[in-house]
Amino acid sequence: MATQAQTAAAPVGTTRFYTIMAWIMSVIIIAGFSLNLAMGRSSFDVPAAYHVHAVIFMSWIGLYLAQHMTMSAGAIGLHRSLGKLAYFLVPAMVIAGSAVMVVVARRTGGPFFFNVSEFLISNLATLWCFAGLAMWSLSRRRYNGWHRRLMLVAMAILTGPGLGRLLPLPLMIPYSWTITVCVTFLFPIIGMIADKRRDGRVHPAYIWGTGVYAAVFVLSMLLAYSPLGYAITDWVIAGTPGAERPMDAFLPPGFTM
Repeated sequence: MATQAQTAAAPVGTTRFYTIMAWIMSVIIIAGFSLNLAMGRSSFDVPAAYHVHAVIFMSWIGLYLAQHMTMSAGAIGLHRSLGKLAYFLVPAMVIAGSAVMVVVARRTGGPFFFNVSEFLISNLATLWCFAGLAMWSLSRRRYNGWHRRLMLVAMAILTGPGLGRLLPLPLMIPYSWTITVCVTFLFPIIGMIADKRRDGRVHPAYIWGTGVYAAVFVLSMLLAYSPLGYAITDWVIAGTPGAERPMDAFLPPGFTM
């Protein structure tokens, strides 16, 4: 009986909130990449790893939206069936995402407004953090309060690349990466505020999920800027075009916004 109560559909207002948040985060990600493409800052003429990464990650966005729309429609059976795809997509995202980060680091050293080491190491760490939180959320799928909140925190991590393409990051050097990650915390914070207003307290899933994300980010930055972090980065990009750019963030000669 307790399990049945915990797996019952959430109140309509709560479901609407998470559906709206899912759309906002997804639109931000898509808008960021679309803007880059429209402005000619990216193209389809890139190695295959980019395309594989794009297909897998966009599939995740589609699944994430579908899961919220099925809940909003009360299609619980379809929601549960589609949810099984996440067990395959999340590991695929880790593999494809990790691969493309290494390819980018070797090919260009990453965006010029990021330090190469923070781009490689902290980026990888937050991707793996996303995967850990997403799998934790899936393991708590019978407990709606934990499941949807942990998944929101996980999805917030993925908004970073979209936000990074919308924010004027060249003007934020040398804090471009830190600012981008900090902005992603706005989404779980909004969730916490919604909890407080609706229930009078913040659900522990937000506290734990956001706490894990914050800890991973801080530790990844400490590693990225440590001698060990620089040694790892140098090893990854050695002998490639990525090693030819400065390690620190910089403005290219003649750069204009």
